[in-house]
Amino acid sequence: MSEILIYTSTSCPYCTMAKRLLDKKKVRYKEVNVDSRPGLREEMQQKTQRRTVPQIYIGEFHVGGFDDLVLLDRQQQLDPLLAAVK
Repeated sequence: MSEILIYTSTSCPYCTMAKRLLDKKKVRYKEVNVDSRPGLREEMQQKTQRRTVPQIYIGEFHVGGFDDLVLLDRQQQLDPLLAAVK
């Protein structure tokens, strides 16, 4: 089974909003706080080729950040992606 993975940071309002949207969709996700251990931010950057948080994966699909997540939702493409990992 695939999972939803979200890289976050402690003081990131966009991370909070992304988690709220996923919570509203009633899906489970794995949160990796890049502040919790040295090297996690660099690991995220290598994987995503981006420096900012949140960075969200739904299964193998790299959604991107909060704005990308909201855009998928507005285009009605988020629910089908989430259904594949429920």
